[in-house]
Amino acid sequence: MKSSPHRHTPAIISLTAIQNNVKKMRQHINKKAELWAVVKANAYGHGAVPVARSVHELVDGFCVSNLDEAIELRHHLITKPILVLSGIVPDNADIAASLNITLTAPSLDWLKLIVAQEKNLTGLSNLKIHIAVDSGMGRIGVRDAAEANAMIELADAHSIVFDGIFTHFATADEADNHKFDAQKTKFDEMVKSLLRRPKYVHSTNSAAGLWHSEQVQDIERLGIAMYGLNPSGETLELPYELEPAFSLKSELTHVKMIEVGDTVGYGATFRATEETWVGTVSIGYADGWTRDMQGFHVLVDGKFCEIIGRVSMDQMCIKLEKAYPLGTPVTLIGREGEHEITTQDIADWRHTINYEVLCLLSDRIYREYK
Repeated sequence: MKSSPHRHTPAIISLTAIQNNVKKMRQHINKKAELWAVVKANAYGHGAVPVARSVHELVDGFCVSNLDEAIELRHHLITKPILVLSGIVPDNADIAASLNITLTAPSLDWLKLIVAQEKNLTGLSNLKIHIAVDSGMGRIGVRDAAEANAMIELADAHSIVFDGIFTHFATADEADNHKFDAQKTKFDEMVKSLLRRPKYVHSTNSAAGLWHSEQVQDIERLGIAMYGLNPSGETLELPYELEPAFSLKSELTHVKMIEVGDTVGYGATFRATEETWVGTVSIGYADGWTRDMQGFHVLVDGKFCEIIGRVSMDQMCIKLEKAYPLGTPVTLIGREGEHEITTQDIADWRHTINYEVLCLLSDRIYREYK
């Protein structure tokens, strides 16, 4: 989707906030573990390349979700190690090897498909893998040490570098630790049963790093906390203050007064009961500002203004307390005056998580960096 800088609906990204959040996590874990920045999904909507460049000297590596995200970083001269966290199509392992991109090995069957490809036989000596362990997340990964050890032997036989092993906690952001402790025990036991320990053993994401810092091993995978958001939403109190890096602005493109009985939007779901000033804002569900935002609010002139009528594909309407000039600023995420709208506020309204709010905001929203 084409970014639209002339539309006057920018996301403002504070790279300083992101850098500060990285430094704070480094101090919090207080050990020699490496810190790898998770910049998957376009850095959770913040912009993978600008974010990676801004923290390049503060972190030891990067994590992405797929091979194309890793290739993008390499093409923009990101030289630190990169780990693809999901399993990729085996046919493309040679591309990863040629660019020094580390792959997640989700199963023995996956690894067999790679070594069975004739085109890879000469290029696999440069390939690094981290074996994924399913300790209870239920997505990808081996479930017993026998399969992990068979993968190590197969990798050795084809000069593939067994560089790491990792797992992912399903409930590190919850108050109840029973599931977390069970996963930790299973993962630790599997590591002890390996033919040998790799360079990297890791399990902690943002939530685990924040609330279970004693579990940080060789790598802390820093994701949502790097962008200044609480991984638990509002369930757990943060051990230190995070700095939100994302704000979203727009402006009034049209202002009018409607009469009693006039309706706004598709389905005529809003009907005026009095004379009402209405402002139009250039953002809609094609931008990831979803239709269920009707009834929520934005900030104009430091005051909350209700979103009225259904959100359209490209525009929405808000209720104003008075007439404002065209071009008057509108804050959708961020602070204006004494009030603030947070990503978590939007997540609560939508009955979802703050991650999803940011990741849904499309590339059509122009990103500006500070």
